[in-house]
Amino acid sequence: MPSYEQLSELLQPRTTVLLTVECQQGVVGPDSALPELAVQARSSGALANVARLVAAAHEGGVQVIHAIAERRPDGRGANRNARLFRAAERLPLQQLSGTAAVRVAPPVEVAEEDLVVRRLHGLSPLAGTEVDALLRNLGCRTLIVTGVSANVAIPNAVFDAVNRGYTAVVPADAIAGVPSDYTPAMIRNTLALVATVAATDEVLACLKPQRRAARA
Repeated sequence: MPSYEQLSELLQPRTTVLLTVECQQGVVGPDSALPELAVQARSSGALANVARLVAAAHEGGVQVIHAIAERRPDGRGANRNARLFRAAERLPLQQLSGTAAVRVAPPVEVAEEDLVVRRLHGLSPLAGTEVDALLRNLGCRTLIVTGVSANVAIPNAVFDAVNRGYTAVVPADAIAGVPSDYTPAMIRNTLALVATVAATDEVLACLKPQRRAARA
């Protein structure tokens, strides 16, 4: 784990953005299309930790971006070039644009200043979306990556962020995947090689002094 000084250097409010990945009702909510993943996101505390980080970001002046995966009712523009996409087409609950399934799930709160980016294709919140341009316009240097899943979207987001020149910070207890033992293995063997891995409490500890200074 990084030292407090190392994290504090990375997590400067003006150059840090917090990204939540697919923390939407149709994925991590009680009526999820992916119930095993939803249960893991909640029972592990990952979703609650995402909510804590978002609340701290709101308080501390750190920009939040919510990345949502959705599809049109007619499926136009959606991928069909992998088993994952074809399986998703057959799920009883679809992540359809404009429905409750693609709203950010409680307890994560969306503030007026947050940015919500919706994608109709692909596996990554960054590749082929407006997230990269938004990060550059915001002056982002460090991207905190949270949400689901550790199987697909989270590693995609981390790799794409690093490839585009950002420093990625991954709060290990604010991401989830299935099965339960897969997430720590992914973190240890893959994400730790390219991102700064920390605990939610460590990230929050770095943000708290900055929040006090901002109010002084």
